[in-house]
Amino acid sequence: MLDALIIVAYFAAVMIVAVRARLGADATAEDYFVSGRNLRWWSIAASTIATNLHAGHFLAVIGSAYAFGLAQANFELNAVFGLVLAAFVFVPLYLRARVVTITEYIEMKFGPTVATTYSLLSMFLYGTLYLGAALFWGGYALEILFGDVVQAAVGGTPALRIGAMIVLLGGFSATYTYFGGLGAVVKTDVVQFVLLLGGGLTVTGLAVARLGGFGALESEVGHLMHLHLPNSHPQLPWLGIVTMHLLNLQYWGCNQVILQRSLAARSLRDAQMGLLVGGFFKFATAAMLVLPGIALVGILGKSEPLADPDQAYLKIVELLLSPGVKGLVLCGLFASLMSSVDSIFNSIATLWSVDIFKRRLAPDADDARVVAAGRRAILVTMAIGVLFGFAFTYIKLDNPAFPLDPLFKKVSYFIKNGFVVLIASAVFLVRPPRSLVLSALVLMIPLTVAVNLLFPGTPYLILTLGIIVAGFAAVAVPTVLRNGWRVPDGPLIRIADRRIGWLGAILVAMLAAIHVVFH
Repeated sequence: MLDALIIVAYFAAVMIVAVRARLGADATAEDYFVSGRNLRWWSIAASTIATNLHAGHFLAVIGSAYAFGLAQANFELNAVFGLVLAAFVFVPLYLRARVVTITEYIEMKFGPTVATTYSLLSMFLYGTLYLGAALFWGGYALEILFGDVVQAAVGGTPALRIGAMIVLLGGFSATYTYFGGLGAVVKTDVVQFVLLLGGGLTVTGLAVARLGGFGALESEVGHLMHLHLPNSHPQLPWLGIVTMHLLNLQYWGCNQVILQRSLAARSLRDAQMGLLVGGFFKFATAAMLVLPGIALVGILGKSEPLADPDQAYLKIVELLLSPGVKGLVLCGLFASLMSSVDSIFNSIATLWSVDIFKRRLAPDADDARVVAAGRRAILVTMAIGVLFGFAFTYIKLDNPAFPLDPLFKKVSYFIKNGFVVLIASAVFLVRPPRSLVLSALVLMIPLTVAVNLLFPGTPYLILTLGIIVAGFAAVAVPTVLRNGWRVPDGPLIRIADRRIGWLGAILVAMLAAIHVVFH
């Protein structure tokens, strides 16, 4: 009961912060969608990383680490290089163009047809897979940890109870995002970042201590302490690291959900400092997302293996945390959920209002109508996300032993592969034909599906690598033959000052060192 009260207090505190950040009736579209372009670096860092992490990380990623070991950390660690690219290559382009959505930059490069296609696909991906998965993990965690309390309040089957929690969590975050826009999202994210980092590191420290300390990681579960697995590994072959770097061009380079707070930065220096500081935090989040799962293998031993890897985090919480501490740690889990969900709501509202409503449907609309359109989009998005959360609940309960994280990644690549080709063409090529770029963006979806069906035994990360390289080559080769190969829009890399440059260099050096040490 104490843990439940702590979690209720957390939700109340978040709502108080959000209410204080609400916007008045005279708020402009720039106030609502990019917080008046006045965000400081520390809020950008906290909000970006809080948005990047969601409840699925604590459950699914720790579960995958329990099953596959340290190699699962590659998704987190290699994001550091993606953050460096975002800071020095992509964000300077967007800030110089003063865009509110990345779609506006795409339109400058390729025209309205490509831009609108990209925006619609982005909204579909964020509103279905991203939002549905985040809400599902929140409801699933509540059911596993507080099943008795939820049953007393809701009753019914586990599916019904998880569904009720999905609706509750979605409605809660949609409410404060609806009234406060990006400003409310960032202010609540800062609070939630502290909680999720504190909760995650607490669990990590307790799990490693229970195993016997960091030395025991090598002695007890040393076979799991390798970043690079053979290419025959079905989920995490070492060649997949190249794929991760390519996919980071999309996730950190043209992802509205992640970059919206960078677009709202007060200056280029604030944006770059925020992203790079976020990069340092990624080392901590990588540790807290994989080490507990690895430690749990040693703690349980061979006699008590988990039937469902996705319950690894919940098992750790039950084994190691006392009442009260357990509630505080779980607040970190829900903080990660809320920070992701509210960012998805705000980003889809921005894409719909700026890219579709204002530019395509109602060019003469004033700020009040544009903001109203964004708020309506939040409500529609919530309904769609809830439905997909229900679908993921059915999948998980029908097959409890199936790790969902690899499935979510694999399905998202059906769309994200085309996004990688699109942003790489926009930034690294000179005037590629618009029709060719549009064809690559759209046809990458059926191509990805077909390749995965034709080669079912090949690791999906290796298939994804081949698909992205082939798709980009189809655009790049004729473009380079026609226009040559040079960097468009001036220098490829822009650095606000020397100190920022050194921070980026240190991040890259630390990443390389970790790969060498844990090879």
